[in-house]
Amino acid sequence: MTKFSDLNLSPKVLKAVDEAGYESPTPIQAGAIPPALEGKDVLGIAQTGTGKTASFTLPMISMLARGRARARMPRSLVLCPTRELAAQVAENFDTYSKHVKLTKALLIGGVSFKEQDALIDKGVDVLIATPGRLLDHFERGKLLLTGVQVMVVDEADRMLDMGFIPDIERIFSLTPFTRQTLFFSATMAPEIERITNTFLSAPARIEVARQATASETIEQGAVIFKASRRDREGSEKRKVLRALIDAEGEKCTNAIIFCNRKVDVDICAKSLKKYGYNAAAIHGDLDQKQRMATLDSFREGTLRILVASDVAARGLDVPSVSHVFNFDVPSHAEDYVHRIGRTGRAGREGKAFTIVVPRDEKYFDAVEALIQKEIPRIENPVKPVEKPKRAEKPTEERPSRSQERPKGEEKRDSKPRGRNRNEDRGRRSGGGRDHNVVGMGDHLPEFIALSFEERRAS
Repeated sequence: MTKFSDLNLSPKVLKAVDEAGYESPTPIQAGAIPPALEGKDVLGIAQTGTGKTASFTLPMISMLARGRARARMPRSLVLCPTRELAAQVAENFDTYSKHVKLTKALLIGGVSFKEQDALIDKGVDVLIATPGRLLDHFERGKLLLTGVQVMVVDEADRMLDMGFIPDIERIFSLTPFTRQTLFFSATMAPEIERITNTFLSAPARIEVARQATASETIEQGAVIFKASRRDREGSEKRKVLRALIDAEGEKCTNAIIFCNRKVDVDICAKSLKKYGYNAAAIHGDLDQKQRMATLDSFREGTLRILVASDVAARGLDVPSVSHVFNFDVPSHAEDYVHRIGRTGRAGREGKAFTIVVPRDEKYFDAVEALIQKEIPRIENPVKPVEKPKRAEKPTEERPSRSQERPKGEEKRDSKPRGRNRNEDRGRRSGGGRDHNVVGMGDHLPEFIALSFEERRAS
């Protein structure tokens, strides 16, 4: 079995790796670190949770241990699609470079430009950034990329989904042609393939798993759900979600719930808290301080359930997430792989459940086609409520028309058959034998009847 000591890493880096409790590299680390140390370009294709971050941080620290950065000219650049992933990469550098004197700066949104400018002015060896914030600093004249020796693009397929590819191409054009490029992605879409062919020079290709496959240590399941009424779908789906969590019981030590829309993230988190669950939301509209505080509490275990949008599907490195619940089926099948990849990391077992409503069936079919396996269907944990049957009213036998009505029994309000309106008018005007006033019933005032009698007498 290969060990980190066999990969030609510097002794100080090996010491930090040993103190972190790691002995053997993952397949992507064992394949990517040697060519990276030799100065070759690297194209790494591996699913989420396989240790891609360490596969470029370890060789970078070893290579950058010699030399010193100049003001506003970083020696290396790491591009990440989200703030959370950038923060995670920065934590990895802190862990593995504690015995090496390297400086770093984190350029992400939600943090003051002034603080970031101060770090860049001092000179940094490692610059970790999201594409938008990096270009903001460059356009303000606070940053030069001509001194970049090593450039890393992490989660390139997520960059594609978020529309960062034009920014990536521009950043490539601002860096020296002689740079070393380390390019990592979970999938290889045609656009990603085009970029690697354009900007990488004879890269060492390391592919440790079939493209877009889910880890075998993750137990998957799907609940096919149809609401009783369209306007009740949201509340009934949340009821199914709570039932799934309750059914797992103590096995569900912590969980991430994914929703497609930010508004559903907030609604779902508030609903869970209302029913007594320890839950909080995280999505792109929250400020950076609040997002980091929520993530820290989830990593520390004080928060049990994290409700997230796909902004958190990549870059969350919490090794012991026991469950993932897809409240919505992702519209992009690749996102399913990254979502459930938050559990079952580093060889651990995990569970992932998905709630599928009728309008999501086409997306769910695309997911199964991508991972090339059928996801087992599980029974809806919410038992349908049986409506009480209405008691049947006893039917009374009605006499048939042929039966004769007893003599002396007549309907009060029935009209004699065969009469027309003219005959009725004649009777009301006194021309017939019926002298009663029609329409007043038994409650005819005496003074009115008296007036009619006087008129008839005259």
